[in-house]
Amino acid sequence: MKPMSEILKECVLDSKCSYLENFKQKTHYKIIENCTTEECDNMIERGWRRFGQMFFRPICQECSSCESFKIDVDNFTFTKSQRRVIKKNEDLQLIIRQPSLTQNHLDIFKKYHEFKQNMRGWDKQNVTPNNYYSSFVQGFEDFGHEILYFEDEKLIAVDLIDILPNGISSIYFYHDPDSKKRSLGHYSLYRQILLAKQKGLKWIYLGYYVEGCQSLEYKKDYKPYLTLQGRPHEEDSDVWL
Repeated sequence: MKPMSEILKECVLDSKCSYLENFKQKTHYKIIENCTTEECDNMIERGWRRFGQMFFRPICQECSSCESFKIDVDNFTFTKSQRRVIKKNEDLQLIIRQPSLTQNHLDIFKKYHEFKQNMRGWDKQNVTPNNYYSSFVQGFEDFGHEILYFEDEKLIAVDLIDILPNGISSIYFYHDPDSKKRSLGHYSLYRQILLAKQKGLKWIYLGYYVEGCQSLEYKKDYKPYLTLQGRPHEEDSDVWL
């Protein structure tokens, strides 16, 4: 029998805003051990994000810029340009499996973040096996997966997702910058949409959209989409419009 879930730690922390300059953010954190698929789905539908065993969401009182955001898969239709990106990457081999950690994972993750640091001024990431494992491998339970992208047997990208009863929660994607001509960031999301359609799932949860944050602007290109109204508690109904 699977162990019961348990909240190991719960806290609220103030910090510099991750999305907007000169703003502060207040974030609610929960560390949950043995989280069930149903519990994860319940929290994601109410605006939480999962990294490892940690669930978190912003609860800023003075600001509501972070909008929980999901793509309406049933009504999503690929454009001609999106279909061209899919066709351009037909030669890639994809493997879906439980999240893992190898030296290749760490090397690509570090290379990707150094590229983003130089291109967009991202904060420097201290990549270690321990922090990668705690963020992207630990806590996958029955729902966490990684999609590995291979070009001629060489790993070039990793997409981390949760497959939940009604949809897919997109956790994190990174790739080898040497393959940037493939538009892998877009392609990985198209593959998620295709996977959701194949499994009869209704949505792709993309975390937060924040107007004015360059790294998140791409999300509004994926229409139709829904946004969560307010910040409902786990026992409250969720309303997406």
